Amino acid sequence: MAMAIQTVSESKELRGLNLIAAHSHIRGLGVDPETLEPRASSQGLVGQEKARKAAAIILEMVKDRKIAGRAVLIAGPPSTGKTAIAMGMSQSLGPDVPFTALASSEIFSLEMSKTEALEQALRKSIAVRIKEESEIIEGEVVEIQIDRSVTGATKQGKLTIKTTDMESIYDMGSKMIDSMTKERIMAGDIISIDKASGKITKLGRSFAKSRDYDAMGVDTKFVQCPDGDLQKRKDMVHTVSLHEIDVINSRTQGFLALFSGDTGEIRSEIRDQINIKVAEWKEEGKAEIVPGVLFIDEVHMLDIECFSYINRALEDELAPIVIMASNRGQTRIRGTNYRSPHGLPVDFLDRVVIVSTHAYQKEEIQQILSIRAQEEEVELTPDALLLLTKIGQETGIRYASNLITTSQLISAKRKATQVSIDDVNRSFQLFFDSSRSVKFVSDFETRLIDDGGSANLSTTIVSGDAMEIS
Repeated sequence: MAMAIQTVSESKELRGLNLIAAHSHIRGLGVDPETLEPRASSQGLVGQEKARKAAAIILEMVKDRKIAGRAVLIAGPPSTGKTAIAMGMSQSLGPDVPFTALASSEIFSLEMSKTEALEQALRKSIAVRIKEESEIIEGEVVEIQIDRSVTGATKQGKLTIKTTDMESIYDMGSKMIDSMTKERIMAGDIISIDKASGKITKLGRSFAKSRDYDAMGVDTKFVQCPDGDLQKRKDMVHTVSLHEIDVINSRTQGFLALFSGDTGEIRSEIRDQINIKVAEWKEEGKAEIVPGVLFIDEVHMLDIECFSYINRALEDELAPIVIMASNRGQTRIRGTNYRSPHGLPVDFLDRVVIVSTHAYQKEEIQQILSIRAQEEEVELTPDALLLLTKIGQETGIRYASNLITTSQLISAKRKATQVSIDDVNRSFQLFFDSSRSVKFVSDFETRLIDDGGSANLSTTIVSGDAMEIS
């Protein structure tokens, strides 16, 4: 018996805090949309022209749906923009193509197996555009009448709505009145009502009301009054991922499981039935499959079982493009005693397209730090920027970027509007980079606790018995 597949029709909007993250300044790949030639500095990315052009070519193939079930490896030294390029790709794809970012450590969990975590990530990266025809009422609100009972417990009302060709009156129940109140619908608004679900969408304000004093808000959108009949049939498109369909059909609470995070392991039988149903929708023209991108950072942390599973999954008909990043050279493959380039098995590496990144030049480091300072709203003096650039050359861009914020806090203590070279110097002395931390460990190795749990805790070294009192 075939089961009825459920999907989510409402789009879920997640709103978070506007925090400044490591790659929040990136807006795209910074390439020319026609020629795909990378600009020297654009959309937050600087340098790495060859890698960005290669990523742009892959991106175009993803958008044109000419590539799926492929693997791409972005390989290069630390702090050379591998994750930044992947984030640029995600920004360039837009909302219609799914992009899933995953750290390798997320695979290893006590809640589900490694293969299940990978399968869920792969299916999150495949979207299904479901087309359906719905009946709607669309027009301009002429009048809203609401009648309340004496106690106020029940509400009834009438809605007068029109197009350029006709006008009609509809009865409203308490649920529809609440929806109208929530959307702040008033006379002169152009609205759309889904007859099946009762969902009300405010399309804008009628041009006939453009001179009214109450319609002159900054965000006011004016639209023409619809023509023709009030009731129309309209094609609606809902985009959901395969993983969302899996969760909805495997949990008793349905789509609410997506918000609670209680997905758990999903049986393969359910996925097989969903794949069959989605294939039927595709054949009937009711749905369209959109392969997206799965990005796995620090891919060398995966073990041989994970690589074997990804290798098989890429051969599946429903497979996204998998982009990976690694900063390792010749290293041991986890779960084996074999060493391999980038920590990937040789047979898996053979099917991977490799994009390389290189160390940044001085001018590029200076430009990146300048962009980061603008993103964090920190004003640097020219000397401070030059010193940060030198620090970035010697210790790495990540450490130099961290010093921007700490230097700004130091300058704020003396109520300065700009970060000076003295602020950067003070911050450099307070916070160690990795090389100075290694030197510290080497110099004070006997004072630090070793693997055996022993350490020399004395503050001075004296001859004779330490407990002897003369």
